[in-house]
Amino acid sequence: MKIEHVAIWVHDLEGMKNFYETYFNCKSNAKYHNSEKKFESYFLTFDSGTRLEIMRKASIDKQNQGDRMGWAHIAISLGSKESVNQMTAKLKNNGYPHISGPRITGDGYYESVIEDPEGNLIELTV
Repeated sequence: MKIEHVAIWVHDLEGMKNFYETYFNCKSNAKYHNSEKKFESYFLTFDSGTRLEIMRKASIDKQNQGDRMGWAHIAISLGSKESVNQMTAKLKNNGYPHISGPRITGDGYYESVIEDPEGNLIELTV
């Protein structure tokens, strides 16, 4: 059993597609567009085969969802501490908010945490 994909609502579909393609080498499918439902999406595939679906719909406003329990972050394994350090520096230098790390967490992960262009947390791990 495996997780086939995770999905996230976004405001700037093209900007988020570009971010994940640029920094995480994702490959995108062709944009899906349902004009009746005013829905658009892309599936972004990582080298491992894991997929992230980014979705936009006119009636969805993340700012008005209120406080709720749910997904906290996505963790992306970069393969080494040096890769975590390099990607953290690259994203910081390019203006993306750096939240914490790199550090070894209490449960033994080497990680840093950054925000994507829409404020979603990404853990960069080994």
